[in-house]
Amino acid sequence: MSIQRHDTKARMSRAVIHNGVAYLCGQVAGPEARHGDITVQTESMLARVEALLDEIGSDREHLLSATLYLKDGSDFAAMNAVWDAWVPEGHAPARTCVCAPMPADELRVEITVTALVKD
Repeated sequence: MSIQRHDTKARMSRAVIHNGVAYLCGQVAGPEARHGDITVQTESMLARVEALLDEIGSDREHLLSATLYLKDGSDFAAMNAVWDAWVPEGHAPARTCVCAPMPADELRVEITVTALVKD
């Protein structure tokens, strides 16, 4: 049983793969979107998830689970509008959404996902 770590630093790896399952570190909006509203931040965050999935050999159709963290529960509906458009029909992962403090004041949303690596 091997463990593959991608872009490993002292504190964390951007992704860890074990037994064909990829565990991605938390993703937030990119620098260009960090001061945007929840729609802008969610779009940026999901684009970063998609890029990392592609980098490790997976995609949106292979998502297993997602945990979303919102700074403010009033952003739930707007975040879901972006999420619903992003998840391919018939491929929704198991999902949890909770309110939580963010690692930086300007951030409104963060996500962690697990996904199957394509053969």
